[in-house]
Amino acid sequence: MIQKLTKKQKKTLLRILSSGVLLASLMILGWTGVLPEAWYFRLPLFLTPYGIVGWDVLWKAIRGIRHGQVFDETFLMSIATIGAFCIEEYPEAVFVMLFYQLGELLQNIAVGKSRDSIASLASMRAEEAHVFRGGELVTVSPEEVSVEEVILVRPGERIPLDGVVRDGESELDLSSLTGESMPQAVSAGNCVYSGAINCGGVLEIIVTKPYEESTVAKILELVESSALSKSKAEGAVTKFAKWYTPTVVIAALLLFAIPSIITGDVLRWLRTALVFLVVSCPCALLISIPLAYFGGLGSVSRQGILVKGANHLEALSELDTAVFDKTGTLTEGKFRVFAIRPVDGVEEDQLMELAASAEKQSNHPVARAILEALGDKPVPDADSLEELPGRGISAACEGKRLLVGNRRLMEENQIAVVQPEEFGTLLYIAFDGVFYGSIVITDAVKESAVFALSELRREGVRKIVMLTGDRLETADRVAKIVGVDDYHAELLPLDKVRHVEALLSEKRGTLLFAGDGVNDAPVLALADVGVAMGAIGSDAAIEAADVVLMDDDPQKISAAVRIARFTKRIVRQNIAFALAVKFVVLLLGVIGFSNLFVATFADVGVAVIAVLNAMRTLAYKAKK
Repeated sequence: MIQKLTKKQKKTLLRILSSGVLLASLMILGWTGVLPEAWYFRLPLFLTPYGIVGWDVLWKAIRGIRHGQVFDETFLMSIATIGAFCIEEYPEAVFVMLFYQLGELLQNIAVGKSRDSIASLASMRAEEAHVFRGGELVTVSPEEVSVEEVILVRPGERIPLDGVVRDGESELDLSSLTGESMPQAVSAGNCVYSGAINCGGVLEIIVTKPYEESTVAKILELVESSALSKSKAEGAVTKFAKWYTPTVVIAALLLFAIPSIITGDVLRWLRTALVFLVVSCPCALLISIPLAYFGGLGSVSRQGILVKGANHLEALSELDTAVFDKTGTLTEGKFRVFAIRPVDGVEEDQLMELAASAEKQSNHPVARAILEALGDKPVPDADSLEELPGRGISAACEGKRLLVGNRRLMEENQIAVVQPEEFGTLLYIAFDGVFYGSIVITDAVKESAVFALSELRREGVRKIVMLTGDRLETADRVAKIVGVDDYHAELLPLDKVRHVEALLSEKRGTLLFAGDGVNDAPVLALADVGVAMGAIGSDAAIEAADVVLMDDDPQKISAAVRIARFTKRIVRQNIAFALAVKFVVLLLGVIGFSNLFVATFADVGVAVIAVLNAMRTLAYKAKK
C-alpha cells in the first residue's frame, strides 16, 4: 500500500505518524502525572506535534486570507484548533488537526485511485508508429504520420492510427474501445481503428485519418473533458458552499457571543462554537459527490460507453422515454438484395444494371447493397445525377430519364407501380417514364435489440418509440419484433424532430434518442440525452451525441442507465448521511454533550466514509 503512495503522500503520512507518536507520548505523560499542569510548560510541548502535522493547513489558511478566499475548510480548521489552544484543550487541538490530515490523506488516495482508473484509458494511445518511408521502416510519433502513408503493426502492438489493412491477417483486441472481449478477425480491405491491439500476424495499414482525428484521440478528448461538465448535484453543492461557509462562521460567532453575554459562561460557549465550526465543514459533500460521478464515468467507459459529462450521466438516471432510429440502431444496418421483381419483358440483370447506374456514385448503404449484388458485371454510365432527399435519385441513361427511389418518387412522376409481397426496403425503378420493376432490400433486426428494449423496461423506462424513414410495412414488421410502444414511418429528418418535440412535451423524466449520428444529428442534439450507435470512426456521431457507444450494441444503453442510477443512489446516500450526522452532533454540541473529538469525526470521519462509499461507483459492474 505504502509503495503505491506518491512522494507527497508518503511525506504527509510520515508527518501524521510522527505527530501521533508525540501526541500519544505527551498524553501518557499527562495521565501519569509526569507532565506539569502549568500552561506555559504544556503549550510549547503540544505545539510541537501540532506544528508538525498542521503547519501546511495554517499556511493555506493564511494564503487564502491574503487572496480574499477566507472561508474555506482550512480556515475553519485553523480557527477551531487555535481556539482549542486558547481554552487550554491542547490534546484536542492536536487531535483535530491530526485526524483532519489523516482524512485528507485518505481522500487524496481515494481520488487518486479514481483518476488513475480514468487515466488508464490513456494507455490506448500508442506512443510510436512504424511507417514506411523511402523504402525503409522508420519509427516516429503517431502525430508525424500523414494520411495515405503505410504503417506496420507487429503482434502485441497497439494500432496507432485509423486506417485500412493493405496486407496481412490478424485478430484485434477491441476491448479497450468497445468493451467486447472477443477478438475480431481482420484482413486486407478491412477498416481498423487506433487503440486496438494486434493479437496475431503482422499488418500493413494505409492511414486514413491524421492522429488528431483518429478514434483514440477523440476518445481521450472526451474522457478528459467529461469531468468538466458538472451534474446538478455537483453544481448545487458548489454554489451552496460559497455562501454556506461564511454563514457558518457568523453563526458560530453568534453562538459564542449571545449565550456568553446572557450566561457569563464564556469557556463553555467558546467550546460549543468551536464544535459548531468543525462539524459544519462541507468537505464530505464537496469531495464525495464529484468523486461518485467521476467513478460512474469510469465504470461506463470500461464498458465501451463514453458519456460526455456528469450532467449527462445524471440525465440517464432519470430516463423516462427512449426513442430509437431503426436502421443501424435496432437493425444491423447492413443491407442486402433480398428479391428482384422486374415486370414482364424486363430481365433481372437489366433491372439491376439500371439501378446500379444511378446508385454507383452514392455511398448510401442501399446503393452499396445493389453494387455488391451485381458483382463484377459492367454498369451502364449515367449522367445528370440528382439526389432527391427522402425520395431517391434522378439520372439520365442512354439519353432517357432514369428514376430510382421510393414510392413517393414514383407518385410525383405519375408512374404506377406494382407492390411486391416481400417485406423490406423497396427500391422502384422507372425508365423513360415506364415502370420497370422493384428491388427488395432487407436489413436484419439485431439479435440484441429485443433484449435491449426489454432491459430498458425493467429499468422503469415508461415509453419506447421507433422513428424511421423506411416504409410503413417494414417499420411495422420491425416494431412487432422488437416490441416498441409506438412507431412512425416514412419520416424525413424534420419529421423526426417534430415527433421528438411532441414526446418531450409528454415526458415525465428525461428523453433519450439513439441513432446513427449522421442524418439524425438534429434529433440527437434536441433530445435530453443523445446516444450515437456504432460510433467507431464516425466523426458526426461523436460530435452530435451526449453518449457514444463504441460499438453498435443497444444493450449498452441499459447498462449505462443502471450505472447512472447506482451513482445517483450513492450521491443521495452521502448527502443524507453527512447531513444527518452533522445535525445530530451540532444538536449535541449546542446542549453541551459533544466535544472536538466527536466534532472531528462528524467532519473528517464522515468525509472519509462518504468518499469510500463514492468509490463503489468506480468498481460497479452493470450486471444484467
